[in-house]
Amino acid sequence: MHDCSAKLSLVKTVQRHLSKQKPFIRTKLFSPTNRVNRIPLSDFELWTKIISDLAQGATEPEIALHDASRMLNNGSKPNGYSLVQLIRVSTDLGYDSYCQLLHGYIIKSGFVSDVSVSNALLKSYKRFGSSKCAHKVFVEIPQPSVISWNSLISGYVQSGQFSKGLCLFLELGRSDICADAFSFSIALSACGQLNLLRLGQSIHSKILKCGLESGVVIANCLIDTYGKCGSVEEAISVFEYMINKDIISWNSVVAACAKNGELELAFCFFHRMPYRDIISYNQLISGIALFGNIDDAIQILSHVPNPNSSSWTSILTGYVNRNWAWDALGFFSTMHAEGVGMDEFTYSIILSGAAGLSALTWGVLIHCCTIKCGLETAVVVGSALIDMYSKCGQVKTAESMFQAMPRKNLITWNAMVSGYAHNGDSTKVIQLFEQIKMVRDLQPDSVTFLNVLAACSHDETLCQSGIQYFESMINEYRIEPTVEHCCTMIRLMGKGGEVFRAGRMINTLGFECCGVVWRALLGACGTSKDLKVAKIAAAKVIELEGDDEYVYVMMSNMYACYGKWREASLIRKLMRDRGMRKEAGCSWIEVENMIANSIQ
Repeated sequence: MHDCSAKLSLVKTVQRHLSKQKPFIRTKLFSPTNRVNRIPLSDFELWTKIISDLAQGATEPEIALHDASRMLNNGSKPNGYSLVQLIRVSTDLGYDSYCQLLHGYIIKSGFVSDVSVSNALLKSYKRFGSSKCAHKVFVEIPQPSVISWNSLISGYVQSGQFSKGLCLFLELGRSDICADAFSFSIALSACGQLNLLRLGQSIHSKILKCGLESGVVIANCLIDTYGKCGSVEEAISVFEYMINKDIISWNSVVAACAKNGELELAFCFFHRMPYRDIISYNQLISGIALFGNIDDAIQILSHVPNPNSSSWTSILTGYVNRNWAWDALGFFSTMHAEGVGMDEFTYSIILSGAAGLSALTWGVLIHCCTIKCGLETAVVVGSALIDMYSKCGQVKTAESMFQAMPRKNLITWNAMVSGYAHNGDSTKVIQLFEQIKMVRDLQPDSVTFLNVLAACSHDETLCQSGIQYFESMINEYRIEPTVEHCCTMIRLMGKGGEVFRAGRMINTLGFECCGVVWRALLGACGTSKDLKVAKIAAAKVIELEGDDEYVYVMMSNMYACYGKWREASLIRKLMRDRGMRKEAGCSWIEVENMIANSIQ
């Protein structure tokens, strides 16, 4: 019964998809004279004709898919090649539910052992972004080929799960299957994204042992990885060793230099290029905008033969990354006035600048532009809009944006979690965090946990929960704590009066040489009124960062809190003698489309 219902579902699934197609397709599909009904051919001949049509790029693949489904429903059995074509076509048509039904049929009919069929399923799930389903398929393959390994590894990497992809690559290295050039290129890409220089160097060594270093694609990946990991010298070394270089090789070495602030070297390689494309100019502009004089970047932009939106966005990014948000908004206005085409990344960058200023009016205007361009629901833009509205205090609007988005990735979820945390709604943060854990092919990352811990640190009733989340992050999700996580945990523990435990945690996590964590501990001591630990923290800050008015102000206040007026007075005198003064705080708010500053 179950097998019969599955077969019927195949037909119904295709019919459901086809019901949304053009009228002439629907008419042809449901006509009593359609192909399967009218041609008195054997099963083998029918499958041959249908699959031949699909393999040769049938003009009406939906109809051929429906015919195949009816044959499956009638008990006719295809071969492995036929199933590969069915999976390929249904994937190209975006029929994800149909692919899942085919997967069920493949398991029942014993085609899982056919590596070509399983590889087709892996590619399908990768296209649909379903890494969990892809992993299940991979596990079911008795003897996966290198193509099977590569499909799953690339699926993880392309979906942003770089660590999982690298773990699988390392597992491939321990198996009987030899990695190929594609395996190495995927792994190198993940290393670059995670800034794992040593692992990248180790993979480079394996490439040399396999004799693959002369391949242009592999060499280009090495240059890119070394550039992203900040090792310009090694990137240049790989480039100079190359016998055959293409435009990607040249662009990669220019990018490696430019993005690491080596602008003279970037110019040197740029002028050595046999020919340049728009990417060559954009890489140079991006580097100058980040590390050089932005006016120089604008000057180069004016000489680019056919600048695209990325050329302009590179300069916009330079302004935003330097915290020159007002200049970024001015440059954005120039782009708009000159009719420059803008893509989703342009809008995401400028929305980030508006969010940093809490400039709601600007944010709303940019939102209108995204609607006009039809980019409002793009994942990158939608996530940036959620972040902007949240930082402008418009949580309800951010919430509406989040609910309306047809597709969400982890960045989108993190933007909403951050929005709740930023506006002090700890309950909503925890609720959304629990929802994330239930979403298929999604799991919290370091940013998610940072926001959850921050929310817990702002609510004294959640201190113990925060500690549990932190332990879960390390033990269950295998996420390495960063300095930011450590500082947030210190503030959280300070609220609970556990500053001594927080001090021990600093040493346990290996951050004892980082001044910022001791500053956080000193602040936590101010909250919990622990003078003993405060003295230790103050001494460590001075040791690591030198004299700082923050330390003196905090210690003076601590002594005053304990009624030790003599010590407090001595510290104030020491500050005057050294010319130190408490820095004034500053805040701003938008009033009638104007940003009003307030010195505190």
